Amino acid sequence: MPFDEDYFNSNDFQELLHSYEASVASGDTLFLDADDFVDIADYYNYNDATDKAIEVVEQALELYPDDVLLNVFMARQALLDADYDTASEYADRIGDKEAPDYHYLVAEILIARGSIDEADEYLRKLYAQLDSDEVNDFIKDVGNLYEDYNIGQKAYEWMLRMTDDNSDDFKELMARALFGVGKYKEAGRLFNELLDNHPYSKSYWTALASAQFMSEDYHASVTSSEFAIAIDPEDPDGIDSKANALFKLGNYQESLRFYQRYADLVPDEPMNLLHQGTCLVNLGRNEEALKVMLRALDCLSADNEEDQKLKAYIYQELAFCYSALNKTDKALEMIDQTAELPCDHNDMLVVKGHILLEAQRVEEAQVFFAQAISRSDGNPDVYLRIITSLYDNRYVKASYRMLKKLLGTIAKDYTYGYSYLALCCWDLGQWDEFLVYLHEAVERNANEVRQVLGRLFPEEMPVEQYEAYIKEQLDKTKQ
Repeated sequence: MPFDEDYFNSNDFQELLHSYEASVASGDTLFLDADDFVDIADYYNYNDATDKAIEVVEQALELYPDDVLLNVFMARQALLDADYDTASEYADRIGDKEAPDYHYLVAEILIARGSIDEADEYLRKLYAQLDSDEVNDFIKDVGNLYEDYNIGQKAYEWMLRMTDDNSDDFKELMARALFGVGKYKEAGRLFNELLDNHPYSKSYWTALASAQFMSEDYHASVTSSEFAIAIDPEDPDGIDSKANALFKLGNYQESLRFYQRYADLVPDEPMNLLHQGTCLVNLGRNEEALKVMLRALDCLSADNEEDQKLKAYIYQELAFCYSALNKTDKALEMIDQTAELPCDHNDMLVVKGHILLEAQRVEEAQVFFAQAISRSDGNPDVYLRIITSLYDNRYVKASYRMLKKLLGTIAKDYTYGYSYLALCCWDLGQWDEFLVYLHEAVERNANEVRQVLGRLFPEEMPVEQYEAYIKEQLDKTKQ
């Protein structure tokens, strides 16, 4: 269930928490309702005091051994360790097998085991037996369950069953479900509505910042993150959100400062260290970047699949770093380290070619580019990455010719590459062609236009105004 920020900040809960902590300090036994024990445990858990949370529940289970919520709490702790058998044992201890939370736990264990369809069938059978006044609450609980496991599509499907509910609970769940299926602007609108009622909710500000970030509205994302940070200056999520948006805006110095501020609160987090390293590379501080990214490697777990994916990115960034320091062979060695890791191996061939181009080892680069094209069956995305590598190494005329050929032969609904072709025309001083391809790029892929051509325009200018602006600038030069 989501953290009830308002309740945990209330005087009633703070008095309850104080009474409990006073009893622990004195060694006295405090007799509370089982629900109160659960609330205290949830509070500790949310604040990363897991050991304290478990201590609360273990104490409570001595008083209420078959309580639903206490056993659910312990079962979920077991699920975090992928200990499905222990989780099932706690489920079996629950006295009331008709309690909704018992059923949700059974479904959650199935989901955690990867049996999504079986869990959904189980939940749909329960749904079919409900009275009409129970339906909406059940849907919300199921939506929360799927949200907890980042199964956005299922959460969204269940939330669409809701009727006649305009509550904040519904809006929050629907917003997160929309986010989970990639409907970021719709999610952002709902988070804005929630903030109308809860203007001091740092979690809503951070969620809005994430939705804006995914919609590529980075300026708005920075602003929303700043509200979250103003509410809680030590909130890692708000700080990380601001750092990410600043990075996308190319403000690497400020982005680095906020990534480092995050690291003060959450040390040795590999993704954060990678982000710091990438900022340092963009600032030309390659020696510092090397140290940070090598630390990131040391923080990875060999047993974690996501960490192994991250390792491939770190090796790639290390390769770029060594290449910038003119250590070409060491850079190539970093890419070789990705051979057994889960990543796009065709892309790694392109990266090898790029590194060799930087070292002016053109013939060797061509070999790796050819391999990437062959192994990808001529995927136009691979061609485009090769062409952008040529452009980055200042082979502008060659990039221009190859882009003209590529975009003239692939499917007409292909949306990428036109911004790069416009950029080549800009560099070559071919203004009429630049306007043609700028128009085409804006029509096909505004996000690529902002990323590739944004530096040519005022920072906060909408992409839709680029054509008019550049025509005005060109007219001035003719006068």
